[in-house]
Amino acid sequence: MSTSSKSSVSDYGTIAQYDTDSDKSSDISPHGNDYDGGSSNEVPYDRARRRSFIEEDEDPLQIELPVKKPKPVTWSSLPHKGQLAILTAARLAEPLVQTSLRSYLFYQLRSFDKSLPDSVIASQAGIMQSSFAGAQLCTAMLWGRASDHGGRKRVLLIGLSGTMISCLGFGFATTFWQALIFRMLGGALNGNVGVMRTMVSEIVREKKYQSRAFLLLPMCANIGVIIGPMMGGLTSDPAGNYPGLFGGIPWLEKYPYSPPNIISAVFLFCAACFIFFGLEETHERYAAEHDRGVHFRRKVTSSLKRIFRREKPGYERCDSLPDSQDESVTDYEPSKPKKYIAPRYKNKLPFRRIFTYNVICTLICHALMAGSMGTFNNVWYSFLSTPVYDPAKAPPDYTPHPPFTFTGGLGLPPRSVGFAMAILGSIGITMQLFIYPLVNDRLGTVRSWRIFLYCFPFVYIIAPLLSLIPSTTPPPSQKTGLPVWISITGLLFIQVVGKTFASPATTILINNCSPHPSVLGTIHGIGQTASSAARTVGPALGGFIYGLGLRNGVVAAVFWGLAVLASFSCVASNWVKEGNGHEIRLEGDDEAEAEAEAENRPLLRS
Repeated sequence: MSTSSKSSVSDYGTIAQYDTDSDKSSDISPHGNDYDGGSSNEVPYDRARRRSFIEEDEDPLQIELPVKKPKPVTWSSLPHKGQLAILTAARLAEPLVQTSLRSYLFYQLRSFDKSLPDSVIASQAGIMQSSFAGAQLCTAMLWGRASDHGGRKRVLLIGLSGTMISCLGFGFATTFWQALIFRMLGGALNGNVGVMRTMVSEIVREKKYQSRAFLLLPMCANIGVIIGPMMGGLTSDPAGNYPGLFGGIPWLEKYPYSPPNIISAVFLFCAACFIFFGLEETHERYAAEHDRGVHFRRKVTSSLKRIFRREKPGYERCDSLPDSQDESVTDYEPSKPKKYIAPRYKNKLPFRRIFTYNVICTLICHALMAGSMGTFNNVWYSFLSTPVYDPAKAPPDYTPHPPFTFTGGLGLPPRSVGFAMAILGSIGITMQLFIYPLVNDRLGTVRSWRIFLYCFPFVYIIAPLLSLIPSTTPPPSQKTGLPVWISITGLLFIQVVGKTFASPATTILINNCSPHPSVLGTIHGIGQTASSAARTVGPALGGFIYGLGLRNGVVAAVFWGLAVLASFSCVASNWVKEGNGHEIRLEGDDEAEAEAEAENRPLLRS
């Protein structure tokens, strides 16, 4: 075959090429004259339009399906709201206990031995707060591992029951050592925070909802800060505060701080009932097992519905069917709402591979932040309860030199302490409901977390200066007056802003730094261990330094030390990145995810 024939073959067959060649040949007639068909009735030939049709015909077939715009995430759009509500109610019981205790702890410790000076009582308060966290330090990781191996729900029930027993024992304690033992018992049996965070991530698996879902648990802390201190302040020592109503009752005079602890125990018992009867197991391995509490609740609910169902005229009730029918009909349980199925990973990540670089950095930042916040909360309550500096009772060789050398607190009674902390909780829950989701969506989790960490050093520097604000009443009366309460409210507002954005973000970062989904409960347990370690050392050391500062006339020393610690936390936050919860891939992970995706596909279409 000749070269010309090859080229002709290769050029043949493309419509575009044929049309181009025909364009060139049709522009000039063979006779040298324009052949535009002037005498013909045919429509003029539009070559450009012809080419556009040809290009469209030769493009591969593409069918664009209409894409639904994603709906904006709101609180009402959160999935599985019933399960989240039960978990939130159970979480609320524990902040109520902790915040209620802080409002009267200084005065309960003083009731054990009234001869002790304020500096010793401040140190005891730090030890008491550290004892709970110290016991958690020893057991939190074990509870996290237990939830991975035996289910989440069982661990929650043990934690709530242990805290309930601890409350009752603490309320009826008559010595410092008795109270300390019961506080340690409550901490050792309670690993609920890490387990609850794990359950939230398993209930709400879509990441677009997690910024709001993980906000529910810190929100409970702010609700507890509103109710708990007021409850503790109003119900502690009722015989002394309300002698007309409760005076002369022997057990209230012997155990003046038992009423708030009894109320806390009732809350914990109700929370345990909610968990037992209402909460479904979220661990994929144990979710299919028979749950006695949920089964009993469903049978009671279905029976009540049959009893109170209105009968329609002309229709016979199903209950009137003859006994020969299949008895399984009467044991019918309503089907569970459809949930996204998690991949069933066959292999589990070994413990030695858990501590990746990002896990270590996240835990360090979490511990620094938890230590500074826990220490501040303990010292802050003591600072509010510490008597105002009285020059008439000052040592003869002591002269204050503000803003560095000064001493004294605000001298607020338990009811005023509870009111001051209720201010903090009210501000916090409002911001968490309406402001945090918007800012987090705009800035992102890591960026907003890094920005608002800078609130804490500022708060810790300014806090002790409240004792220098002039009061409308002379010492030794408590600090009063509009400037005092404006300053307290403004300081707490800044502290709550930082806490509102930092606490939920830290929870999300710990959840997402998990190197493999099979160790998610363990990671949250380790996170609670790191937090407990910091809250063990911090309040004990902070209480000691605070008492030392009171004795030596430098009450601000502990607060400024916290400011330095919080500054380290701001610097360390730059090492943290937001993970995807699956940094390490194991054999069989891809197959498990493909199976889960196939099972979840009908839910995506619905």
